[in-house]
Amino acid sequence: MQFVQTLNGLLEHVKKVERETIALTKDGQLQLVKFIEKNSLRLDDETLEVMQYQDIIAQQLSATIEAIENMQGHLHLFTNSFDQDASNMEESFGEMDDKLTSVLKNAQEKHSAFGGKTQHHDYDDGVEFF
Repeated sequence: MQFVQTLNGLLEHVKKVERETIALTKDGQLQLVKFIEKNSLRLDDETLEVMQYQDIIAQQLSATIEAIENMQGHLHLFTNSFDQDASNMEESFGEMDDKLTSVLKNAQEKHSAFGGKTQHHDYDDGVEFF
């Protein structure tokens, strides 16, 4: 199922970008904290609140990653079920084909046996017609 593989690849890319975004915002936050400490700056409540946004962003991106991983798990189960169903269907069709081939062969043999008697024009072989 190429579609599911492509979708899974896209989801993996989104997770990678989100993890990179989490790391970048965290690194940026750490650099800002180092600058504040280095310069002995005192921050007001509004600035401290803004600095907490990085944690909120990281939590939201982590929740999205978790949701994507959950969906990927379901896609994996679907793909496995689909593959198993396809395999079972192929096996069933193979069995049905074998049976139908046998029925066809039997029918052709009966037709051939019957057809041989009616197409045989030498009536001296013991077949009597009234």
